[in-house]
Amino acid sequence: MADTQELLTRRATLAPATADPEARTVEVVWSTGAPVRRRDMAGQYIERLSLAPEAVDLSRLEGASVLDAHRQTAVRDVLGSVRSAAVDGKRGTALIQFSARPEVEPVWQDVLAGILRHVSVGYSVEDWAETAENGARVLTAVRWTPHEISLVPTPADPGAHIRMEIEMTETTTREAADTAPTTETRAAANAEIRSIARIAGLDQTWIDSQIDGGADPDTARRAAFEALANRSAPAIRTEQVRVDMGESQDDPSLRARQMGEALYARINPRHELSEPARRYAYATPVDMAKELLTLRGESTMALSPASLVTRALHTTSDFPIILGDTVGRVLRDAYQAAPSGIRRLGRQTTARDFRAVNKIMLGEAPLLEKLNEHGEIKAGTMAEAREAYKVETWARKIGITRQVLVNDDLGAFADLARRMGQAAAETEARILVTLLEAGSGNGPTMSDGKTLFHADHGNKAGTGAAISDATLSAARLALRTQKGIEDRTIRVTPRNLLVPPALETTAEKWLASIAPATAADVNPFSGSLSLVVEPRLSSATRWYVTADPGEIDGLEFAYLSGAEGPQVESRSGWDVDGVEIRVILDFGAGFIDHRGWFMNAGA
Repeated sequence: MADTQELLTRRATLAPATADPEARTVEVVWSTGAPVRRRDMAGQYIERLSLAPEAVDLSRLEGASVLDAHRQTAVRDVLGSVRSAAVDGKRGTALIQFSARPEVEPVWQDVLAGILRHVSVGYSVEDWAETAENGARVLTAVRWTPHEISLVPTPADPGAHIRMEIEMTETTTREAADTAPTTETRAAANAEIRSIARIAGLDQTWIDSQIDGGADPDTARRAAFEALANRSAPAIRTEQVRVDMGESQDDPSLRARQMGEALYARINPRHELSEPARRYAYATPVDMAKELLTLRGESTMALSPASLVTRALHTTSDFPIILGDTVGRVLRDAYQAAPSGIRRLGRQTTARDFRAVNKIMLGEAPLLEKLNEHGEIKAGTMAEAREAYKVETWARKIGITRQVLVNDDLGAFADLARRMGQAAAETEARILVTLLEAGSGNGPTMSDGKTLFHADHGNKAGTGAAISDATLSAARLALRTQKGIEDRTIRVTPRNLLVPPALETTAEKWLASIAPATAADVNPFSGSLSLVVEPRLSSATRWYVTADPGEIDGLEFAYLSGAEGPQVESRSGWDVDGVEIRVILDFGAGFIDHRGWFMNAGA
């Protein structure tokens, strides 16, 4: 299973006073490392970000996109790009440039007006350090990677006002402009000039020239923009930058998958949990219901297990998704493990929709002819035939009661899902067998108006007989001498012997490998045919010889494109006190050609 990263977000404060209307750039403070309260299965904890330069990997942030509220579903969500980024141990800063697209202009004007003032950084954490302060757990990100910066509509979380440092410094500088600068205000201005240089990528010589000239931050900022425009550096790319984002730990679908995987691992101990799902390794359905309610801001104090499950079922859509994910995993395991003999003899494909699947078979290519004395090459034609079938929908609904969830009865939970997986496989097998045995055992009617197995098709024994050297030889000869659409002999190689359970022992004897004492004792079919047993065949005597489905068209079955195998949907129960699970199978089958199958009615 591929590794995934959790994308977390922090809010910081935009500094409108640093905006350059002509360059459409503005400086932001995207993190001050301020503590943020979060919650996991172990309870509340305080999260901190280390802003030590060695702790932060800025490789993905420089050149990254500036997004609209962390959305990344379309190009319109990209508002601009990050020109440069830095950390100095106390805060993370960046210079961002806004796009000149018409739809971004209202956002840019709100930034200039100071209406949009808050930004948020999206990041993933590679390493945590856990400590304790005043009895509270503290998780510090000691190796982490910022991915993007977003404008957000909501204000910063508690303590975010300290991220308005740039604005506060500029205000102090302006207020002191009419008086002689004090040591404190000059030091603040010099610190701001150094910060501007770091963000713009300017060297120490530029810093010294600004400080020695007594420049204030506004003057230094204009000089920095002028230096950026004039310096001989590679042209700044204006195309949108694609950023591979991690997933937010608050993403409901991600959390549901993690919880569903953890439940599945308890049912199937052989499954190795992914790293993000480990936090739920020992959680019961009641534990998960409690966390989902807590994350929605609902109080869970004094609620019984039954009340927690009931409230989770009716107030959050995540809970049915979790159970549906678990059922889906167990169901697919059982579905894939359920044996089906006849399925091995067909070829799998997909259908784009529920309309008839038309299969056109081309005849043999025309034979080459000797050129006449004029060197004329004659045109040849190819005949064709057409067969059709369509995909249909098969479905069933089951219920998982609230009692099963409260009691953490995963045995009953798994058994129900396993049986549905077996039922889906059984449904497919019965469709295929019903198709094969249609027409009183002669198969479905083909496009030529004749049944699949017909004397005119040369694939049906004239008289039913038991499996023997003679009858197997006759079946093999019938396939070897099949004629194509152009009435020319085609290549059909027998590969499988399909029998009901009543003939399994007999078939094994005729296909067994033995050490013959004389030539007369040699088994000509040893190793040439594979035995396939299909317990659903209704006749105890009828048997078949088939070609490899990869060599010649024959039985074909299809799933709706993108929905191969059974699909699972879930919702809070209406007809049952719990969760309703719906299993849907979009499946269809048909015989495309008769030439790869031979039938003997047996005796």
